[in-house]
Amino acid sequence: MKILVMVKQVPDTATRIRVAEGNASIVTDGIKWVINPYDEFAIEEALRIKERLGGEVVVVSAGPQRVEEAIRQTLAMGADRGVHIKTDEALDSHVVAQALAAVARAENFDLILTGKQAVDDDAAQVGPLVAVFLDVPQVTVVLKLEVDAEHQRLVAERELEGSIEVVELPYPAVITAQRGLNEPRYPTLPNIMKAKKKEVRVESLQALGIVPNVKVRTVSLSEPPERPAAKILTGDPVAAAHQLVELLHAEAKVI
Repeated sequence: MKILVMVKQVPDTATRIRVAEGNASIVTDGIKWVINPYDEFAIEEALRIKERLGGEVVVVSAGPQRVEEAIRQTLAMGADRGVHIKTDEALDSHVVAQALAAVARAENFDLILTGKQAVDDDAAQVGPLVAVFLDVPQVTVVLKLEVDAEHQRLVAERELEGSIEVVELPYPAVITAQRGLNEPRYPTLPNIMKAKKKEVRVESLQALGIVPNVKVRTVSLSEPPERPAAKILTGDPVAAAHQLVELLHAEAKVI
Protein backbone atom coordinates (compact mmCIF):
# COMPACT_ATOMS: atom_id res chain seq x y z
CA MET A 1 0.00 0.00 0.00
CA LYS A 2 1.40 3.39 -1.00
CA ILE A 3 0.76 6.05 1.63
CA LEU A 4 1.50 9.77 1.51
CA VAL A 5 1.77 11.73 4.74
CA MET A 6 1.55 15.52 4.55
CA VAL A 7 3.38 17.28 7.38
CA LYS A 8 3.97 20.87 8.38
CA GLN A 9 6.82 22.31 10.42
CA VAL A 10 5.51 24.69 13.10
CA PRO A 11 6.89 26.61 16.07
CA ASP A 12 7.12 24.53 19.23
CA THR A 13 4.02 25.21 21.33
CA ALA A 14 6.31 26.10 24.24
CA THR A 15 8.08 28.78 22.21
CA ARG A 16 7.52 32.42 23.11
CA ILE A 17 6.04 34.00 19.96
CA ARG A 18 6.82 37.63 19.21
CA VAL A 19 5.21 39.80 16.54
CA ALA A 20 7.70 41.18 14.00
CA GLU A 21 7.95 44.80 12.94
CA GLY A 22 5.07 45.65 10.63
CA ASN A 23 2.69 43.35 12.55
CA ALA A 24 2.27 40.98 9.58
CA SER A 25 4.53 38.11 10.67
CA ILE A 26 6.32 36.64 13.67
CA VAL A 27 9.97 36.86 14.67
CA THR A 28 11.53 33.56 13.55
CA ASP A 29 14.96 34.05 15.16
CA GLY A 30 15.44 31.72 18.10
CA ILE A 31 12.29 29.68 17.47
CA LYS A 32 12.41 25.92 17.94
CA TRP A 33 10.66 24.29 14.99
CA VAL A 34 8.91 20.92 15.30
CA ILE A 35 6.61 18.63 13.34
CA ASN A 36 3.00 19.69 13.78
CA PRO A 37 1.76 17.47 16.67
CA TYR A 38 -1.38 16.31 14.83
CA ASP A 39 0.76 15.27 11.86
CA GLU A 40 2.71 12.94 14.16
CA PHE A 41 -0.46 10.87 14.60
CA ALA A 42 -0.77 10.67 10.81
CA ILE A 43 2.84 9.51 10.48
CA GLU A 44 2.41 6.85 13.14
CA GLU A 45 -0.80 5.55 11.56
CA ALA A 46 0.88 5.31 8.15
CA LEU A 47 3.77 3.34 9.65
CA ARG A 48 1.40 0.94 11.42
CA ILE A 49 -0.53 0.31 8.22
CA LYS A 50 2.72 -0.35 6.36
CA GLU A 51 3.82 -2.80 9.05
CA ARG A 52 0.56 -4.74 8.66
CA LEU A 53 0.11 -4.61 4.90
CA GLY A 54 3.51 -3.73 3.46
CA GLY A 55 4.13 -0.96 0.97
CA GLU A 56 5.74 2.45 1.18
CA VAL A 57 5.35 5.59 3.28
CA VAL A 58 6.31 8.88 1.66
CA VAL A 59 6.36 12.19 3.52
CA VAL A 60 5.87 15.54 1.83
CA SER A 61 6.24 19.03 3.29
CA ALA A 62 6.42 22.54 1.89
CA GLY A 63 8.56 25.38 3.18
CA PRO A 64 12.09 26.78 3.41
CA GLN A 65 15.34 24.84 3.85
CA ARG A 66 14.72 24.15 7.55
CA VAL A 67 11.75 21.93 6.62
CA GLU A 68 14.18 19.19 5.57
CA GLU A 69 14.92 18.65 9.28
CA ALA A 70 11.25 17.77 9.89
CA ILE A 71 11.22 15.40 6.92
CA ARG A 72 14.40 13.69 8.18
CA GLN A 73 12.73 13.21 11.54
CA THR A 74 9.83 11.37 9.90
CA LEU A 75 12.34 9.21 8.03
CA ALA A 76 13.94 8.38 11.38
CA MET A 77 10.51 7.30 12.63
CA GLY A 78 10.34 4.83 9.74
CA ALA A 79 9.08 6.60 6.61
CA ASP A 80 10.77 5.44 3.41
CA ARG A 81 11.46 8.68 1.57
CA GLY A 82 10.54 12.35 1.52
CA VAL A 83 9.56 15.13 -0.86
CA HIS A 84 10.46 18.71 0.01
CA ILE A 85 8.55 21.40 -1.86
CA LYS A 86 11.14 24.07 -1.28
CA THR A 87 9.92 27.65 -1.14
CA ASP A 88 10.63 30.76 0.91
CA GLU A 89 7.34 32.38 -0.08
CA ALA A 90 4.54 32.86 2.45
CA LEU A 91 1.76 30.66 1.05
CA ASP A 92 -1.84 30.26 2.12
CA SER A 93 -3.64 26.93 2.56
CA HIS A 94 -5.00 27.01 -0.98
CA VAL A 95 -1.58 27.21 -2.69
CA VAL A 96 0.01 24.70 -0.30
CA ALA A 97 -2.81 22.23 -0.96
CA GLN A 98 -2.39 22.67 -4.73
CA ALA A 99 1.31 21.83 -4.42
CA LEU A 100 0.74 18.83 -2.15
CA ALA A 101 -2.00 17.54 -4.46
CA ALA A 102 0.38 17.81 -7.42
CA VAL A 103 2.87 15.54 -5.65
CA ALA A 104 0.11 13.09 -4.72
CA ARG A 105 -1.30 13.05 -8.24
CA ALA A 106 2.07 12.25 -9.80
CA GLU A 107 2.59 9.10 -7.73
CA ASN A 108 -0.94 7.63 -7.42
CA PHE A 109 -1.07 7.07 -3.67
CA ASP A 110 -3.63 4.70 -2.16
CA LEU A 111 -4.03 6.72 1.02
CA ILE A 112 -3.16 10.27 2.09
CA LEU A 113 -2.87 11.11 5.78
CA THR A 114 -2.31 14.38 7.61
CA GLY A 115 -3.18 16.03 10.92
CA LYS A 116 -6.62 17.53 11.43
CA GLN A 117 -5.04 21.00 11.65
CA ALA A 118 -1.75 22.80 12.18
CA VAL A 119 -1.22 24.31 15.62
CA ASP A 120 0.22 27.56 14.26
CA ASP A 121 -2.78 28.80 12.24
CA ASP A 122 -5.47 26.23 13.23
CA ALA A 123 -6.91 26.59 9.71
CA ALA A 124 -7.76 22.87 9.23
CA GLN A 125 -8.03 23.48 5.48
CA VAL A 126 -5.13 21.73 3.74
CA GLY A 127 -6.34 18.13 4.10
CA PRO A 128 -9.87 18.80 2.80
CA LEU A 129 -8.54 21.04 0.00
CA VAL A 130 -6.16 18.31 -1.19
CA ALA A 131 -9.12 15.89 -1.32
CA VAL A 132 -11.05 18.41 -3.43
CA PHE A 133 -8.15 18.97 -5.86
CA LEU A 134 -7.67 15.20 -6.25
CA ASP A 135 -11.42 14.54 -6.41
CA VAL A 136 -11.21 11.77 -3.78
CA PRO A 137 -13.32 11.13 -0.66
CA GLN A 138 -12.19 12.41 2.73
CA VAL A 139 -12.86 11.93 6.43
CA THR A 140 -11.64 14.46 9.01
CA VAL A 141 -10.92 14.31 12.76
CA VAL A 142 -10.39 10.54 12.70
CA LEU A 143 -9.94 8.63 15.97
CA LYS A 144 -9.78 5.10 14.54
CA LEU A 145 -8.95 3.78 11.08
CA GLU A 146 -9.32 0.28 9.64
CA VAL A 147 -8.01 -0.71 6.21
CA ASP A 148 -9.60 -3.50 4.16
CA ALA A 149 -6.92 -4.04 1.52
CA GLU A 150 -8.81 -6.87 -0.20
CA HIS A 151 -11.78 -4.66 -1.05
CA GLN A 152 -9.86 -1.35 -1.03
CA ARG A 153 -12.14 0.08 1.64
CA LEU A 154 -11.58 2.18 4.76
CA VAL A 155 -13.65 2.32 7.92
CA ALA A 156 -13.02 5.51 9.89
CA GLU A 157 -14.39 6.63 13.22
CA ARG A 158 -14.52 10.39 13.56
CA GLU A 159 -15.25 12.68 16.45
CA LEU A 160 -18.46 14.66 16.56
CA GLU A 161 -19.64 16.79 19.46
CA GLY A 162 -20.91 14.29 22.02
CA SER A 163 -20.80 11.27 19.68
CA ILE A 164 -18.77 9.16 17.24
CA GLU A 165 -19.56 8.84 13.53
CA VAL A 166 -18.48 5.72 11.58
CA VAL A 167 -17.76 6.28 7.89
CA GLU A 168 -17.02 3.62 5.26
CA LEU A 169 -15.37 4.78 2.05
CA PRO A 170 -13.21 3.53 -0.83
CA TYR A 171 -9.61 4.52 -1.28
CA PRO A 172 -7.69 6.45 -2.51
CA ALA A 173 -8.89 8.91 0.10
CA VAL A 174 -7.68 11.66 2.42
CA ILE A 175 -7.80 11.11 6.20
CA THR A 176 -7.02 13.78 8.81
CA ALA A 177 -5.89 12.53 12.22
CA GLN A 178 -7.15 13.55 15.64
CA ARG A 179 -5.34 13.14 18.95
CA GLY A 180 -6.14 9.67 20.27
CA LEU A 181 -5.74 7.87 16.94
CA ASN A 182 -2.51 6.31 18.26
CA GLU A 183 0.63 7.00 20.29
CA PRO A 184 3.47 8.26 18.04
CA ARG A 185 6.75 6.40 18.36
CA TYR A 186 10.16 7.91 19.06
CA PRO A 187 12.95 7.48 16.49
CA THR A 188 15.56 4.87 17.46
CA LEU A 189 19.27 5.54 17.10
CA PRO A 190 19.71 3.01 14.25
CA ASN A 191 16.78 4.59 12.37
CA ILE A 192 18.20 8.07 12.94
CA MET A 193 21.42 6.93 11.27
CA LYS A 194 19.51 5.28 8.40
CA ALA A 195 17.44 8.43 7.87
CA LYS A 196 20.55 10.35 6.82
CA LYS A 197 20.85 8.14 3.73
CA LYS A 198 17.18 8.07 2.72
CA GLU A 199 16.02 10.06 -0.29
CA VAL A 200 14.56 13.53 0.13
CA ARG A 201 13.58 14.80 -3.32
CA VAL A 202 13.46 18.56 -3.70
CA GLU A 203 10.68 20.05 -5.81
CA SER A 204 9.77 23.64 -6.65
CA LEU A 205 6.38 25.20 -7.16
CA GLN A 206 7.31 25.95 -10.75
CA ALA A 207 8.30 22.33 -11.45
CA LEU A 208 4.97 21.18 -10.06
CA GLY A 209 3.12 23.61 -12.32
CA ILE A 210 1.93 25.77 -9.41
CA VAL A 211 1.68 29.52 -9.89
CA PRO A 212 1.42 31.10 -6.42
CA ASN A 213 -1.85 33.00 -6.28
CA VAL A 214 -2.27 33.69 -2.61
CA LYS A 215 -5.90 34.43 -1.78
CA VAL A 216 -5.52 34.89 1.98
CA ARG A 217 -2.96 37.31 3.39
CA THR A 218 -2.14 38.24 6.96
CA VAL A 219 -3.12 41.84 7.48
CA SER A 220 -2.15 42.25 11.12
CA LEU A 221 -0.98 40.22 14.10
CA SER A 222 -1.14 41.30 17.73
CA GLU A 223 -0.29 39.75 21.04
CA PRO A 224 -3.18 38.95 23.39
CA PRO A 225 -3.90 41.62 26.00
CA GLU A 226 -2.25 41.16 29.36
CA ARG A 227 -4.46 39.61 31.99
CA PRO A 228 -5.15 41.74 35.06
CA ALA A 229 -3.52 40.63 38.28
CA ALA A 230 -5.49 38.08 40.27
CA LYS A 231 -7.24 39.20 43.44
CA ILE A 232 -6.62 37.05 46.49
CA LEU A 233 -9.17 37.17 49.29
CA THR A 234 -7.87 36.50 52.78
CA GLY A 235 -9.11 36.78 56.33
CA ASP A 236 -12.39 35.56 57.80
CA PRO A 237 -14.01 32.97 55.43
CA VAL A 238 -17.50 34.40 55.85
CA ALA A 239 -16.37 37.93 55.09
CA ALA A 240 -14.28 36.66 52.16
CA ALA A 241 -17.32 34.82 50.76
CA HIS A 242 -19.42 38.00 50.93
CA GLN A 243 -16.60 39.93 49.23
CA LEU A 244 -16.33 37.29 46.50
CA VAL A 245 -20.06 37.49 45.76
CA GLU A 246 -19.82 41.27 45.53
CA LEU A 247 -16.86 41.07 43.13
CA LEU A 248 -18.61 38.50 40.95
CA HIS A 249 -21.66 40.75 40.78
CA ALA A 250 -20.05 44.20 40.47
CA GLU A 251 -16.84 43.49 38.50
CA ALA A 252 -17.11 40.13 36.76
CA LYS A 253 -20.85 40.61 36.22
CA VAL A 254 -21.51 36.87 36.19
CA ILE A 255 -24.19 36.90 38.88
